[in-house]
Amino acid sequence: MFELDVENSFSAGHALRGYRGKCENPHGHNYKVRLTVAGETLDGIGLLCDFKDVKALMNAVIDRLDHQYLNDLEPFRELNPSAEMLARYFYTEIDALLREITASRARVRRVKVWETDHNSATYFE
Repeated sequence: MFELDVENSFSAGHALRGYRGKCENPHGHNYKVRLTVAGETLDGIGLLCDFKDVKALMNAVIDRLDHQYLNDLEPFRELNPSAEMLARYFYTEIDALLREITASRARVRRVKVWETDHNSATYFE
């Protein structure tokens, strides 16, 4: 099994609905996202997939979120924009596209989202 990681960051605001404490109020984070891609088969030149393709997929999602108030965006109008839900959002938005561009050779293995340097959430299936 091969894995590769791509990281990027973005800034956004949110408020946690139903939370009792400071995080129920609008506030912001400088998020960091790590996308781990996995697969067993390399292509003809020995790559699981091109880093630039994975970065492009990740950046397309980040571009929708960067410097936005997450509660105003789908699917976070209904879902709480927690680090856990952000990790799942990145996973679901990227996995199908990644499988398509790699002929199902690679898939998203996990996504880790940091809200701070010390607090993160991970989603995987």
